Amino acid sequence: MNVVIISKEKYEEMVGKLNRLSDRVNEILRKREGKRLSRWMDNQEVCQQLRISPRTLQTLRDNGTLAYSQIGHKIFYKPEDVQRIVRHVEDRRKDAAYRGCSI
Repeated sequence: MNVVIISKEKYEEMVGKLNRLSDRVNEILRKREGKRLSRWMDNQEVCQQLRISPRTLQTLRDNGTLAYSQIGHKIFYKPEDVQRIVRHVEDRRKDAAYRGCSI
C-alpha cells in the first residue's frame, strides 16, 4: 500500500473543488426536479400497439419514419413518436388490404 502525503493547502483546495462539484450537481438536480423522463417503449410494445410485425417495424426505422434510440443491442422508442406514425401505419394497412396483402 502506498501512502501519499499532501500539504494542507492542496487538501483544502481539493475539498473546495469537491464542494463546488457537489453544489453544481445539486443545482442540476434542482433544475430537473418536476421533470420526469417519459417512459420509452421497446420493440414488442410498439409492434403490439401498431399491430405490425417486427420486420415492418424495422422498415419504419430504416426508412426514417420512426425515430429510435439504441442502447447496446436494445432499441427504444418515445411513445409520442409512436403515436405520431399511427396514421401512417393505418394508411399503409389500407393500401395493403386494397392490394390483397398485409403489412
